[in-house]
Amino acid sequence: MTKRDYYEVLGVAKTASDDEIKKAYRDLAMKYHPDRNPGDEEAANKFKEAAEAYAVLSDPDKRQLYDRAGHAGVEGGGGIPQFGNLDDILRHFGEMFGGMGGLGGALGSFFQNAFGAREEGPPVSRLKVVIDLPEAFAGCSKRLDIQTPDLCPDCEGSGAKKGTKPTTCRKCGGQGQVLSRGFGMVRVTECAACGGRGSINTDPCARCQGHGRLNAARTIEVTIPAGIQTGEAITLRGQGVVAEPGMPRGDLLCVIEVGPHDVFKREGEHLVCQKEITFAQAALGGDIEIPGIDGAFQQSIRPGIQSGNVLRIPGKGMPIRGAGGRRGDLHVILVVKTPRNLNKRQEELYRELAELDRQSS
Repeated sequence: MTKRDYYEVLGVAKTASDDEIKKAYRDLAMKYHPDRNPGDEEAANKFKEAAEAYAVLSDPDKRQLYDRAGHAGVEGGGGIPQFGNLDDILRHFGEMFGGMGGLGGALGSFFQNAFGAREEGPPVSRLKVVIDLPEAFAGCSKRLDIQTPDLCPDCEGSGAKKGTKPTTCRKCGGQGQVLSRGFGMVRVTECAACGGRGSINTDPCARCQGHGRLNAARTIEVTIPAGIQTGEAITLRGQGVVAEPGMPRGDLLCVIEVGPHDVFKREGEHLVCQKEITFAQAALGGDIEIPGIDGAFQQSIRPGIQSGNVLRIPGKGMPIRGAGGRRGDLHVILVVKTPRNLNKRQEELYRELAELDRQSS
C-alpha cells in the first residue's frame, strides 16, 4: 500500500515550522486517539499514521532526508519508527522528548494538554453569583465573602512538616499519573497513591494535615454590567486559588444567575408581563398604566382590544450589552378582568348593556 506524503498526513506545507508541525500532530492525535474512538479501526490507523509522520518531520535530520528523497530517504536504519500499538507510540515519544518510557518530561505536558488531562498553569475556579432582575437591568457591584484554598503558611504548600521534604511516589515514579493497559489501549489516570502530586509526605504538616492547602476567607468585589444574562461569566484575574508554590493565583470565574421576578419574565433582551384591564378599557380604549422595569408609564390602547392581545413596546426591555445603550422590547399580554362583587348601580348598567347586546344581535 502506497504511503501518503507526511506533509499531507499532517495537513501542513513543506515550509511549515516546527511549532506548526507539532500543533498539526496534536490536533490529529486528539481527533483520532483510540480512547476517543473505541473500536474504530480507521481512526486507530490514522492515529498511527499521524504519529509516524510526526516522528519523521519533527526530527531535523530525518526531515532533511525525507525532503530530499521522500519515504525512501528514511526507510531502513531506524529512520521510520515501527508502531505496533499505542504503547509503542507513547514509548517512542517519551524517549524523543526526554521522558522515561512513558508520560515523562515534555511528553507529559504534550499529551496531558492534548487529551484533556491536567493543564499547565494556575487553575480557573468558579463561583455562582445570584442577582435579581433589577440588578441585571441596572448593573451593580457585589461584595462577596468567599473561602478559597490557599497555600498552608506553615509548609508553604508542600504538605510536609517544616524541615522535611516529600518523598517521590514509588507507584508513579514522581509523574503523578499512571498508565493502565487493556484491550490494546493505554489509559492515563491520576496516581491513586499520591493523588497526582508525584510525591508523598511521610511526615505531614500538622496544620494542614499534609494537604498543603487551607481554606482562607476573603472578601472580593465584582462589578456586574447592565444587561448581563444567566450563564454569562465575569473573570476576576488573580482572584482564584493558588495551585502550586511559586505560581501566581489563578483566575476566578463569576458565573451569573439572574433570579426570577414577580412581574416580569425575561426572554433574552426582551421582557414579558401581564396587564389586567377592565371591560370598559378594552371596549373604549384609552391610556392605561403599564409596569416597567425602570418605572410605570402610560400607554395608549385601541378601542375593542381583546383579552390575550399583546402590546409590543420597543425600548422598554433589558439593556443590550455592547449596543450603545439600546434596549430590547417589552411585551405586554392584556387580560380583560371580569368584575366581581358588583354594586347596585354597576349591576344595573351591566344589565342595561346586556339588553342592548341582545337587541343588536
